[in-house]
Amino acid sequence: MEVNSTGTWTPDPQFIESTNIYKSLSALGLRSYQDFYQWSIEHRSDFWEHVVKVLNIRFKKIYQQVLDTSGGVESPVWLKGARLNIVDSCFQNSAEAPVVVYQQKDGSLAQLSQKRLEILVNRVCNGLIDYGLNKGDGIAIDMPMTAEAVAIYLAGIKAGMVVVTIADSFSADEIKTRLDLARPKLIFTQDVIIRGKKHLPLLERIRQASTLPCVVIPATPTVPDLKPDDRLWEQFLSINSQFESISCQPDDSITMLFSSGTTGKPKAIPWDHTTPIKAASDGYFHQDIQPGSVACWPTNLGWMMGPWLVFATLINRGTLALYTGSPADETFGSFVEQAKVTMLGTIPSLVAQWKASGVMEAFDWSSIRCFSSTGECSNPEDMAYLMALGGHKPVIEYCGGTEIGGGYVAGTLVQPAIPSTFSTPTLGTEFVLLDPPDPDSYPDSYRDSKGHESGQGEVFLLPPTVGFSTRLLNRDHHEVYYQGTPGYRGKITRRHGDQLEQLGNGYYRALGRVDDSMNLGGIKTSAVAIEEVINQLDFVKESAAIAIPPSGGGPDQLVVYLVVTRELPPAEMFDAVKVIISKRLNPLFKLADLRTITALPRTASNKVMRRKLKDLYTAGIV
Repeated sequence: MEVNSTGTWTPDPQFIESTNIYKSLSALGLRSYQDFYQWSIEHRSDFWEHVVKVLNIRFKKIYQQVLDTSGGVESPVWLKGARLNIVDSCFQNSAEAPVVVYQQKDGSLAQLSQKRLEILVNRVCNGLIDYGLNKGDGIAIDMPMTAEAVAIYLAGIKAGMVVVTIADSFSADEIKTRLDLARPKLIFTQDVIIRGKKHLPLLERIRQASTLPCVVIPATPTVPDLKPDDRLWEQFLSINSQFESISCQPDDSITMLFSSGTTGKPKAIPWDHTTPIKAASDGYFHQDIQPGSVACWPTNLGWMMGPWLVFATLINRGTLALYTGSPADETFGSFVEQAKVTMLGTIPSLVAQWKASGVMEAFDWSSIRCFSSTGECSNPEDMAYLMALGGHKPVIEYCGGTEIGGGYVAGTLVQPAIPSTFSTPTLGTEFVLLDPPDPDSYPDSYRDSKGHESGQGEVFLLPPTVGFSTRLLNRDHHEVYYQGTPGYRGKITRRHGDQLEQLGNGYYRALGRVDDSMNLGGIKTSAVAIEEVINQLDFVKESAAIAIPPSGGGPDQLVVYLVVTRELPPAEMFDAVKVIISKRLNPLFKLADLRTITALPRTASNKVMRRKLKDLYTAGIV
């Protein structure tokens, strides 16, 4: 491999021949990656059938047809006529192969073999049945991404249930919102979350949010107080370690995830048994996860990268490396070294912390084959620094969404990796960049219009692709993703909301969101969700929240504008806004700046013009 002065990593022919992409090129008789990509979008049924075969997806009844678009590309039917349970495809390794590695409380590493994980999953499955739950019922998980959490997640799906995943950093109000939407019958959690010497209450937050029964995994020796219908983990587990997976249709729901758009309540997005095929396909081709790979991505099952990591790793016969402490600490660096991680995922703001502290420079990360970065627009200097931490290894930039089960634009290990750029749309996925709309009337400015292709514009996806959602629990799916989108060369387009720029070399650079959603510390939220909380302060008449991307790249900075009912010292208002965001939403949402204004700018239809506020703030006018 070669690294030039700009930080570009270029694979040599021998390295290329070791990749999963090269295996497919050889099997299909294709000459280049570009040929492979074009074939994947021009022959979508053939491509996804190829994916099903290389991933060895297991069926109880084989499909009659890979893709049926008779109901329109907005509502495709994948694997028509099949019966399966996607968890069966997560257990394709040898019985003694390590499939989970994790750090114990004393800092040493422990492993779970496939056999031991499968036994634990089956004991949870039988525990669910013994508790009285049935196929189609919902269970919730609100806890760190431990080995037990992974087993619970797989067990719920194997038992034919819908797993509602909630991030362990959420406040009681945010937990309640998600539980009210999804209505599970049981919650799995811990008593507390241990972060260094801190014990953060988790069961207490859940009790504030809901009266549902809990299965509690104690993180401390102290036995938590339980309600009559609660269970301790060891009490819940069945002694029966045999369980036959429940046969399901491909479009049966397996997971309920949540993603905020530009309205206050989060969108409830169901994943089905085909969505993990998209995650595993991306992991196979773009992150190049192979048998024996050790994949680590500090995340949580409440965010899409948690379930993504489970399926992308296990279906590809890799090992999940799970770390539940702070990834900013040196103990994480030691974990990556000891676990011999080969694919390390991260977010740009975390890399910026590593660079500022230098804490990871003491460790030997030479086992890493590639990094991957998602969640925010990245900074080229930070990504070059990340590459150097592994001894000049490539960073696979990866961008997508909960509602598409993975990425739509990424990098590969058969193309040069240029810091902070994407080299290709993901295989099997097609998109187009169209001229950005009038910011004061978005999305109305797109109504019934023809899209004009642009080198810098809004991303519109061109369906169908495995993984793309076809329904929402609490919204009109067609209205959210298709209504009013521009046509493109006679094709239907699907709204996504990102902005990209295509560079002269054909690569892409991320420019953030065109709507009012934002990524704060790698977590997607909405302006309205933040404003609803701030507006509860007694000195606030109304507010507007905007995200400002730093000029050098990195995470969005939260800036809030207030129209106030009475004047208070600026520091007092700043502290009040900061505290209520932390307590009512998420302590990871950091307030960067607070401004007061006499009136918020609005359109003729009375919509707040947040984009105008961004322009004014960037120009230093208001």
